[in-house]
Amino acid sequence: MSRRKVYPLREISSEEQRALEEISRASSAPAAWVLRAKVLLAVAEGANYTAAAQQVGRKSGDAVAQLVARFNEEGMAAVEPRHGGGPAVQYGAAERERIMAEVRRSPDRAGDGTATWSLSTLQHALRQAEDGLPRISTQTLLRVLWESGWSWQASRSWCETGQALRKRKSGKVVVVDPDSEAKKD
Repeated sequence: MSRRKVYPLREISSEEQRALEEISRASSAPAAWVLRAKVLLAVAEGANYTAAAQQVGRKSGDAVAQLVARFNEEGMAAVEPRHGGGPAVQYGAAERERIMAEVRRSPDRAGDGTATWSLSTLQHALRQAEDGLPRISTQTLLRVLWESGWSWQASRSWCETGQALRKRKSGKVVVVDPDSEAKKD
């Protein structure tokens, strides 16, 4: 005889049932999602936690109990994994956009003390701005720039990869490399 369930599964709505069945059969969904959906469906069909865990190739019913408790609170969001550990994300989409806005701005020689951005001058400008980022590091700046498709050009400042400003007899011209996407990798 199994012991009483501390966190019994609540009644699953028809939309949740349909969504769990879709995820459990999906071949393109992440494996963790499929596994969680299968476990929840097994528990909904009446299997105990240990049996549900064994159906998907796991040994312990404790993780199933935790998943059921989370599903009772969060609904379908319990199927998706949460933050997996490590430090919390400090710079989200708004902060990244703030960084990119500063990079796109031409530096003021008098105010910024430079004619072209380097990582340290960009860091200084972001730290000093009223709406800036007072604790930003140069490594974070480098990562954000690379992820946004920007690279350092030795004769210029940061610019989008595949674009270069060239001097011609007719004046300055922006040259675009059509193969830049293939070269990024």
